[in-house]
Amino acid sequence: MRSIARLHNIALAAALCALSLLACPNVAQAQVPTTADALLDRLATPDLRNWDVVEDEIMMVWSRSGSAAGDYLLERGRAALADGDLQAAHDHLTALTDHVPDFAEGWNARATLFFELDRYGPAIADIQRVLALEPRHFGALTGLGFIFEEMGDLDGALAAFRAAQAIHPHREEINASVARVSRALEGAAL
Repeated sequence: MRSIARLHNIALAAALCALSLLACPNVAQAQVPTTADALLDRLATPDLRNWDVVEDEIMMVWSRSGSAAGDYLLERGRAALADGDLQAAHDHLTALTDHVPDFAEGWNARATLFFELDRYGPAIADIQRVLALEPRHFGALTGLGFIFEEMGDLDGALAAFRAAQAIHPHREEINASVARVSRALEGAAL
């Protein structure tokens, strides 16, 4: 008899929870995770005031690999990179790309490492993987622009920066890069 009463109480509690979510749709909606696509669409809005919050949300979504081990390797790789331990960063990030090869942010983090090491070929290869997995990765496109600019390919740099700007029109670093490379190209044309 007690087990029937307990089951009845559990069923009643579940029904009340469901009704409260239906009665308060904003609560139910707030608990649904936002997708990167929806956030990127919002970020592209020209007059978005809280773009930095949206950018942070995108970065949080992009930083989830779907694997606890993958998330740990990303965290350790980023920490090693920030600490200047480039060998440890390489070890962690390579293990990450091996463990979760469909995780764009793992490739992006390793591309950043290669950029720091002035190894542009491997950085570009990793950025290509990022963009194949997440074509609207404005960070990867910005990095590609910096690499092309460093290599003297101003046309390629401008194309990459403009692609990043179309996705993320708010970040000053991207806008300044578009202006800087555009001026350089205009000066070269004279």
